[in-house]
Amino acid sequence: MRVAAIQMNSGADVAANLQLADKLLGDAAHDGCALVVLPENFALMPKKSRDKAKHAEEAGEGPLQAFLSAASQRHGLWIIAGSMPLVSPETDAGRVYGACPVYDPEGNAQAIYRKIHLFDVDLAEQQESYRESLSMVPGEDVVTLDTPIGRVGLTICYDLRFPELFRQLVDAGASVFTVPAAFTAATGKAHWHVLLRARAIENLAYVIAAGQYGEHPDGRSTYGHSLIVDPWGRILAEAADGDCHVAADIDPALPAKLRSEFPALANRRL
Repeated sequence: MRVAAIQMNSGADVAANLQLADKLLGDAAHDGCALVVLPENFALMPKKSRDKAKHAEEAGEGPLQAFLSAASQRHGLWIIAGSMPLVSPETDAGRVYGACPVYDPEGNAQAIYRKIHLFDVDLAEQQESYRESLSMVPGEDVVTLDTPIGRVGLTICYDLRFPELFRQLVDAGASVFTVPAAFTAATGKAHWHVLLRARAIENLAYVIAAGQYGEHPDGRSTYGHSLIVDPWGRILAEAADGDCHVAADIDPALPAKLRSEFPALANRRL
């Protein structure tokens, strides 16, 4: 079964971002993909983070979710929609959820994951500082869902650095992880490949990672390098930069086979 990760350089123009996303979803469908992952903030990378609140939607309502529902039907795809702003208890104060909705090929919403780990980090050498908690509210729920490629565990970007989340996803039956991201160029160069391959290897699971790349209106530079990793840690497909999709054929039965032959998960003692 063929899957894809979409790579974008999103900006502040929502309409332009959606137009590009639709084109890239169509490209992936034409390539024979059944499931596609969009990057974090696919619809909006504004100059000021709190501008996301202007586009926040209630779950199941609003133009961004309507676009995703229509696109999934138009292209016949499962769409794991990176992240977009959803209304939170503090939206009036400018803080939203960074949420990843999932749509089936009939346009039905099947799940929503709200980003648990917020990127509050200072990169001293790069003189960069990030405080997602100023504009976002953390989610609390670990989310998996059944798809034609197996049970998928949903994560977003900074979640990648927290292996305990991935173990909870495995315990909930996940054999595929999705990691939509807007990884900074500095941290991406140092850690992106290592972390993605580690999460795949230690959990014997596929990883589909869809990234933002290039410069954005807020001055952030993101790493790109969208890729797909198999449960043995092998990179099946990758694109360094550019608006594109990367695709690979995956075997939904492989994680269970490897977990039986190499029972590291069953051998856990803690």
